[in-house]
Amino acid sequence: MTEIRIRDDFIKLGQAMKLAGLVDEGYEAKEVIQGGEVTVNGEVDTRRGRKLYVGDTFCYQNQTYQIVH
Repeated sequence: MTEIRIRDDFIKLGQAMKLAGLVDEGYEAKEVIQGGEVTVNGEVDTRRGRKLYVGDTFCYQNQTYQIVH
């Protein structure tokens, strides 16, 4: 599991994917998220603006990422 470190209370899913280096541009994040390729806390979520808080996880291409402070 890879940790994504944030300073604020939350980060949006698309931003977290960019921070992790999984996508280069926002439109790429939008495509994979809306395509159902990303799970948040074990469930498919198609909202790029989904807020992730400390302790939340998301999975993309069989890799899991956890939000930490």
